Amino acid sequence: MSLFPMFVKLQGRTVVIVGAGPIAEGKIPGLFAAEATVRVIAPEATPQIMEWAIEGRLIWLARKFLRSDLDNASLAIAATSAPGVNHSVFQESEARGILCNAVDDIENCHFYYGAVVQRGDLQLAISTNGKSPALAQRIRKELEEIYGEDYAVWLEKLGATRDALRAKATGFARIKAILHRLATREMFDRFRRSPRMGGAAS
Repeated sequence: MSLFPMFVKLQGRTVVIVGAGPIAEGKIPGLFAAEATVRVIAPEATPQIMEWAIEGRLIWLARKFLRSDLDNASLAIAATSAPGVNHSVFQESEARGILCNAVDDIENCHFYYGAVVQRGDLQLAISTNGKSPALAQRIRKELEEIYGEDYAVWLEKLGATRDALRAKATGFARIKAILHRLATREMFDRFRRSPRMGGAAS
């Protein structure tokens, strides 16, 4: 079965994480970045998760998972060391039509986390359909070398240029041609060599 790749807007949506150990902790920063509302269910939590709860950055319910914990949830993540609990979260998600990821448990997943390269708003995600996370990690490291931090700055410039061209309403075909030209490798190399980026002027 082939997976459908997509990037999801989670701003203001509730994501429930069952489990509050190191694995669960590692999933949370990305949810913060996406401005999701994070609800954590677990009797105990790592010091960092407890700190986030005290700061009000997430909701931590210090108890075992209840089916009602998935009320109003958009996504569920089962990140406990108890396969039975993870399966229960998956089953309840399935019944409610909520997408669920049970960490390192392919049978109890509707979606997988990809290996991601992030450069500002540029995101490159790699998936092996759960067959080899190690290969996905290797490819991620290779892409990190190819796509450096300069891409984050360049993408901001491309976005600003796109907005400016659209505001002038000079014709869709012409705007498209200009934007494709600006997005070429040649233009990126010129940008990287510019004085602003610390390179030699072209």
